Amino acid sequence: MSLLETVKVRKVFGNNVAANDIDFQVEEGEIIGLIGPNGAGKTTFFNCICGALTPDGGKVIFDGKDITGLPAHLICKSGIARTFQIVRPFGNMSVRDNVMIGAYNATSDYAKAKELAKKEIEFVGLADKMEVTVKNLNIGDQRKLEMARALASQPKLLLLDEVMAGLTPSESEAVKALIRKVRDSGVTIIMIEHIMSALMELSDRVLVIDRGRKVCYDIPETVVHNKEVIKCYLGNSYETEGEKDA
Repeated sequence: MSLLETVKVRKVFGNNVAANDIDFQVEEGEIIGLIGPNGAGKTTFFNCICGALTPDGGKVIFDGKDITGLPAHLICKSGIARTFQIVRPFGNMSVRDNVMIGAYNATSDYAKAKELAKKEIEFVGLADKMEVTVKNLNIGDQRKLEMARALASQPKLLLLDEVMAGLTPSESEAVKALIRKVRDSGVTIIMIEHIMSALMELSDRVLVIDRGRKVCYDIPETVVHNKEVIKCYLGNSYETEGEKDA
């Protein structure tokens, strides 16, 4: 049984079909990349999975249970957490207090929430900034904070929305290592990312969406040589490589 399965998930905004009957399966322990042009429907699809949006059709099955249309907080309690493309910390609160908010999804006990927060802050490499006010963190550390807050909810599945956006090369390398560390800890990951070298290196499989439609879902080596994927997203540099390898 797959950890996550979507069955013909559909979401429509007026005349725009943002998710067009998407079938998708994720196995426990995988890192899945999600790519596509701007406006392809990637974040909409994320939002249908995590409860920020209710699908207009189809089903979302997680850990053997139909979670379609459940409110976001119940889906989070079921074991799905996410980060956002634009970081959303509570800027005037400390790193610890920010992460404790996520921990309260797993426990209502203050002491346990505090301990969970400490554990995840140390896990992402922010132990020395536990009591720092979040607005004083750089963007790289704010990205790590978002991951810590999501992990404090004790998810089985973590959705990462462009977690490397705006980072320096060295910060991106640190986040890549952290993503592997999260997976090795037992958390399955789906990640939207526009840094193709990082996404292809990390992903076990890659889902490509264009105009709400699933174009391809395969291992990275196959995806980068798919002519439809090249045409809609990757561009001519990948097409040239594909022709050389053919």
